[in-house]
Amino acid sequence: MNSRNLTDLSSVIETQSLRLAIVLPTLNERKNLRPLVKRLDAALVGIAWEAIFVDDNSHDGTADEARAISLEDPRIRCIQRIGRRGLASAAIEGMCATAAPIVAVMDADHQHDPKLLPQMLAEIESGQYDLAYASRFAEGASTEEWGRPDRVKASTFANSLARRVTGVDLTDPMSGYFMLHANTLRAYAHRLSGVGFKILLDILATIDVPMRVKELPLNFAPRAEGESKLDRTVVFEFLVGLYDKWLGRFIPTRFALFGTVGAMGAVVHMSVLALMLYVLGAEFAVGYPSQEAAFVVGQTAAALTAMTFNFALNNELTYADKRLRGLSPLCRGWFKFAATCALGMLANIGVSTVLVRMGVYPYLAAIVGIVLASVWNFALSSKFVWGKYGN
Repeated sequence: MNSRNLTDLSSVIETQSLRLAIVLPTLNERKNLRPLVKRLDAALVGIAWEAIFVDDNSHDGTADEARAISLEDPRIRCIQRIGRRGLASAAIEGMCATAAPIVAVMDADHQHDPKLLPQMLAEIESGQYDLAYASRFAEGASTEEWGRPDRVKASTFANSLARRVTGVDLTDPMSGYFMLHANTLRAYAHRLSGVGFKILLDILATIDVPMRVKELPLNFAPRAEGESKLDRTVVFEFLVGLYDKWLGRFIPTRFALFGTVGAMGAVVHMSVLALMLYVLGAEFAVGYPSQEAAFVVGQTAAALTAMTFNFALNNELTYADKRLRGLSPLCRGWFKFAATCALGMLANIGVSTVLVRMGVYPYLAAIVGIVLASVWNFALSSKFVWGKYGN
């Protein structure tokens, strides 16, 4: 775009009120940006709009490309997020960052057709609807071009589960392509969980007034370039989102996840302990030095095994938005996790051993040690492994 066109574009923007903002969460999608901006420009002729790319610090320079485009086209903005990830939270940040009265969320990978935007905008501006969205399963929609029958089946199942759990009666409540009034979003933003990837479901389950929803059929296209924001933890994140919506106010979601992983680690711990005591031939009678020695060895082996198990699972699930990738980061993360959990492990072994000396049943003593160590493990690992000091 030359300087004359840029001047003409600026004068047009100055004479029109901003009507629509399109929020596009991105992750390693540099090649998608310029073609998508051209498609938006062609689809939104006569409409004053802006596009906000919310990038989760992509390593391919997606944010740099968005900034380069914004120098040519002032309608393009970029939010580069450091140290946090997630499609839903990115969408929320983008929608709260605009002055436009109406906001839309769509993917930047060209699977969502921008030609639907003017129709969605017209439905919202008419006052007849509060929200418009594009459905992959409405009458007239198609997923044939997608070429992923496995994902179609998974989406169908997830939609069915979402309708049952939340009572949202739409053909595709898991859609990632929708539009609504910005002030509605901002009014409820503090109540949105921002967990997982399906922000539309979060919005529909959070807003406690009836929403008039317009459904438009979508021909869902295959991904052009870039990295999918949905990985193998997609079902887990969906369930986490439901938990956060209904129980997160009582027990923080991150702590609940850490505790759940810890409970699974406890099963691993007890299994290893039982195996070690069996192998070492420990007697479950109190007072024998051989039994105490066997318990110390078994408890130590069980604690180390469970700690490694907990680190791996927490990295994949609890801290999926801050997940450590690659052999070197994983090794450093494991050592940091081990260091932060060391005192907890020592307290675990020490307290449980004392309880065994006092005549407490070994398995009960082990459980007490696990509970004591868990609070320490969560507090420090959240900061030093996956938090501010984790990199």
